[in-house]
Amino acid sequence: MTHAAQKFGWAALCVVAASAIGCAGTPKDAASDAAGGTVEVTPAPEVAWTALNPARGDKSPGAATLWGDRGADTATGFLVRFVDGFSSPPHIHNVTYRGVVISGLVHNDDPAAAKMWMPPGSFWTQPAGESHITAAKGEYNVAYIEIDAGPYLVQPPGEAFDNGERPVNVDASNIVWLDATDIAWLAPEGNADGVEVAFLWGDPRDKEPAGMMLRLPAGFDGTIHADGPAFRAVVIEGRVDYLKDGATGADVLEPGSYFGSTGAASHAVSCGSSSGSTLYVRYAGKLRW
Repeated sequence: MTHAAQKFGWAALCVVAASAIGCAGTPKDAASDAAGGTVEVTPAPEVAWTALNPARGDKSPGAATLWGDRGADTATGFLVRFVDGFSSPPHIHNVTYRGVVISGLVHNDDPAAAKMWMPPGSFWTQPAGESHITAAKGEYNVAYIEIDAGPYLVQPPGEAFDNGERPVNVDASNIVWLDATDIAWLAPEGNADGVEVAFLWGDPRDKEPAGMMLRLPAGFDGTIHADGPAFRAVVIEGRVDYLKDGATGADVLEPGSYFGSTGAASHAVSCGSSSGSTLYVRYAGKLRW
């Protein structure tokens, strides 16, 4: 956690520049907007669920790809759904992944570790090659998982190896939030009052992808302009109304929903007057709103 905590300051900075929201993936809806990029939108009820590990049959968690292809050598973001009381056998993965809890409680750690139940909004990383278990409890347990390259495979602990990375588990209560208006050199062109940001991984000062949380206040209404190669966002908590270019009504995006773009694109989003929303954002490039 020390390593992650050292980066929180930069995290927030990156999100500040993005004080609107966005995301991208393999959605139910894709269209070119006025800026020339391709916009993708997938409301949570319309994601397609399959088995995360087909070899385990009905004992496997469910999985739903939001963007990318977890069976290919490419970056990918997908949802994982666990039944109440789920606990995996010890296993490893061939690639490192990151996770954000969306619903329920999730534990991910060494097989001998005491349970650390992470609530919605928590963040963790699982290094490639390290033996661990994943468990969940709650009526409805969902997490967002992200890899930088695939394929994503589940392998026996006997094939464990040390890739030099160490796991990180950050409870939602330990995430450091910064006021967007306090970061002058990254402040957006619009009104950032009430917008908060938190950095999770990567370095927003370079041109490589970085991950961050973006917390929008109740009543937020703005347009995000993204001109980088890819912009991807997943709703973690609350609700976002997304207005597609030329549409007469907005898509309601609840936790587990995804929206994003490749190339230059704009995203018109708003939050209701009674509650705000938290988004996980992966982005490389410039943002303005």
